[in-house]
Amino acid sequence: MNKTVKIILVLVVVILLAFVLKYFKDANSKAIVDFKVEEPFITSINTKAVATGKLNPEEEVELKPQISGIVDKILVEEGDHVKKGDLIATIRVVPNEQNLVSAKSRIATAKLSFENANTLYLRNKALYDKGVISKQDFENSELSYFQAKESLVQAQNDYQIIKLGSISGGSSANTNIIAQIPGTILEIPVREGDQVIQSNNFNAGTTIATIADMSKMIFEGKVDEAEVGKLEEGKEIKVVLGAIQDKEFPANLTFVAPKGVEENGAVQFTIKADVKIDTVTNIRAGYSANAEIDIEGKEDVLAIREALLQYNRITEKPFVEVQNETGKFEKKDVELGLSDGINVEIVEGVKEGDKIKVWNKASKDNEDDKDKDE
Repeated sequence: MNKTVKIILVLVVVILLAFVLKYFKDANSKAIVDFKVEEPFITSINTKAVATGKLNPEEEVELKPQISGIVDKILVEEGDHVKKGDLIATIRVVPNEQNLVSAKSRIATAKLSFENANTLYLRNKALYDKGVISKQDFENSELSYFQAKESLVQAQNDYQIIKLGSISGGSSANTNIIAQIPGTILEIPVREGDQVIQSNNFNAGTTIATIADMSKMIFEGKVDEAEVGKLEEGKEIKVVLGAIQDKEFPANLTFVAPKGVEENGAVQFTIKADVKIDTVTNIRAGYSANAEIDIEGKEDVLAIREALLQYNRITEKPFVEVQNETGKFEKKDVELGLSDGINVEIVEGVKEGDKIKVWNKASKDNEDDKDKDE
C-alpha cells in the first residue's frame, strides 16, 4: 500500500514539474511587444488666436421721428437700397385735445393784445405827427405793436404744429422720415398704423427703420486675456463667416479694448477689424464669424507630434522614449519650444533620425485589421 502511494506521489510531482517547465517555456517564447516609432521632422509652426464674434456694418443709422403720431405710410421694404434724402415713411399727427384747446386760447389772448397794441400805435402815431408826444413815447408804442404782432404769429404757428405737425401743413421734415445715409434697409420694426414717440432728451423714441452701408463691414469679437497681450492694432487677420466657410476675408485689426469683461469666469477683451468685402459675395449683417490671428511663427524647426510627449508625474517635465541600438527604449528629457496644438518644436533632447516610441501598441490584431482594409 505504501509503495502504491509513493508511486502516485512521484507521478503527481512529475506532472506538476512538466506543467511548470511548459509554462516557463511558453513565457520565454512569447514575441517581444512591438511599438510603433516616429522620427522628428522639419516643419513650420504657427500659433494662432481665434476670436468669435459677428460681422456688422460699420455705419448703421436708426431713423426716429421728431414728432409723436401714427405711421401713415411706409414707402420702402426691408432689403431695399436707398439714397441719402429718400423718403422712408410719413407720420400723421394726432393732436392732444388739451394742447389744442390751450393753443387756441393763446391765439385769442395774443390777438387781443395785438389789437390793443395796434390801437395804441395808431393813436400815438397821429399824436406824434402833430407833435403832441415825444419821439420816445411813439417808439415805445411802436415796439409794443411789433411785439404783440410777433406773439400772435407765434401762437398761430404753435397751434398749426400741434394740429398738423408742421407750420406748412405736413410737407415739413417733422412728419417725413428721410434717409440720412445711403445704404440698405436692414429693418423696419413698425407697420402702418403703429403709434410712434418722438426722440427727445428723455426718450430715445421709436425706431422707424434701420439703414446701413453694407459695403463697409467690421468684425466685432472677443479674445481671451491670455492672447490679448500679443495683439497689435494694424495687424492683418483673416475672417471666416459661419455662412460662407469655404472663403476667407482679409481684415485689418483696428481696435483692441483697453479693459476686459469677465464672462463665465474668464476675462474677455473686445476687438474690432475692418473687413474687406468683395462685390461678388452677398453679405448680410449679423453673420457669425471667427477671426484667425497669427500670433507667432517659426520656419524650418525640428518638431515632433505633441502626442508623443510624456510627462514626469513628480517634476512634470516632458520626456520621450527613444529606441537605442539594441531595440530597447530609453527616456530622454526634452526642451520644448513653440506649439500649435498638433506639432511641438524640440529645442533640445532629440535629433533627426531618432526613433521615438508611439504610445499606441502595434498589436497583431490591429496589424491584421489594417492589412484587411488595404
